[in-house]
Amino acid sequence: MAPVSVDHYENFPVASVLCPPALRPAVAAIYHFARTADDMADEGAASAAQRLGDLALYRADLQALMAGREPSPRWRHVFAPLALQMQRFALPGALLHDLLDAFEQDARNPGYADRAALLDYCRRSANPVGRLLLHLYGTGDALSLRQADAICSALQLINFWQDLSVDGPRARHYVPEADRRAHGVTPAELAACHDSPRARALVKNLCTWAETLMLEGATLALRLPGRTGWELRLVVQGGLRILEKIARMDHAALAQRPSLTAVDMPVLLWRALRMRSLLR
Repeated sequence: MAPVSVDHYENFPVASVLCPPALRPAVAAIYHFARTADDMADEGAASAAQRLGDLALYRADLQALMAGREPSPRWRHVFAPLALQMQRFALPGALLHDLLDAFEQDARNPGYADRAALLDYCRRSANPVGRLLLHLYGTGDALSLRQADAICSALQLINFWQDLSVDGPRARHYVPEADRRAHGVTPAELAACHDSPRARALVKNLCTWAETLMLEGATLALRLPGRTGWELRLVVQGGLRILEKIARMDHAALAQRPSLTAVDMPVLLWRALRMRSLLR
């Protein structure tokens, strides 16, 4: 896992300086596979039907690759390097299919009735990333998998609450309906990014949920060895830093988007160094 950036697909490791060099081609191949599909699902002006059609063709190329057949030439720049890394590391194809399931769900842009429904989406949109990386690191025990899932789901949720002011005008809402109703916030208010005491109370509650989930998995960063562990420490601290910035805004995330900048890096490094004591 990787340093947190402030860009699209932001919590994915892109061959960072802390990523073991031998693993960087595999990490990059997985990233480009996911990023291409993610852009297909929600970037540009294509209709939902067009997006789903392209994703179906993309999935067919993945299936061809897994069956030892030649994928179509359309996404050769994605599947050629991915094929090499799948052969080298025996990457679990089911996790790649899970990512495509999530991107297809994004293309349909459904609502989420409750937290369980949103976590089910995270199970396919975020958790496969952590599990693929643990596979590359040679770690697959049940505790590590559970903690990686908690971290990845938390990062996904943090990204949602960070992007409320961006997603509202795009009519993309990940706030569970049960939470929205409990705080008396209407869909129209979310779409209009209408800031209010009720909306801030909602955001605060959602951020507390994400923080709790992050802390459930955080000790994984202390157990993974070497560069891998240090990289994950920065991921965890980056996510927590975004939550801290939302709190400093009095949870007015519907009005403005908090982000990480170079100024935050010394703070993240210091907290990564002190993480063992911070988690006691």
